[in-house]
Amino acid sequence: QVQLVESGGGLVQAGGSLRLSCAASGRSPTMAWFRQAPGEERQFVAAVRSGYTYYTDSVKGRFTISRDNAKNTMYLQMNSLKPEDTAVYYCTAGSPILSNLRSDSAYYNWGQGTQVTVSS
Repeated sequence: QVQLVESGGGLVQAGGSLRLSCAASGRSPTMAWFRQAPGEERQFVAAVRSGYTYYTDSVKGRFTISRDNAKNTMYLQMNSLKPEDTAVYYCTAGSPILSNLRSDSAYYNWGQGTQVTVSS
């Protein structure tokens, strides 16, 4: 089982930037970020798999996902942050089939989450 530890969350004003990191204890074909706002279900944000990246529409052009395989670490660079980006961000890793990549039920290893708060 892969252990995942997120870092980099915090409080930022709208329009600002944050960079999240996720350190993994091992390698997985797919690594992804999900987020969960209060009262809402956990939602897909972005994933990286075999050099390809995938994003939910609301973050395209603002967020960039990347991974450093030598360090077993994944990153999420978040620019032009909006209040609606406020959520707990979770790192996950696994080997879902491509059609399930955006489904949280396809992953079994999760980090503890890191809070991102964007003030207006």
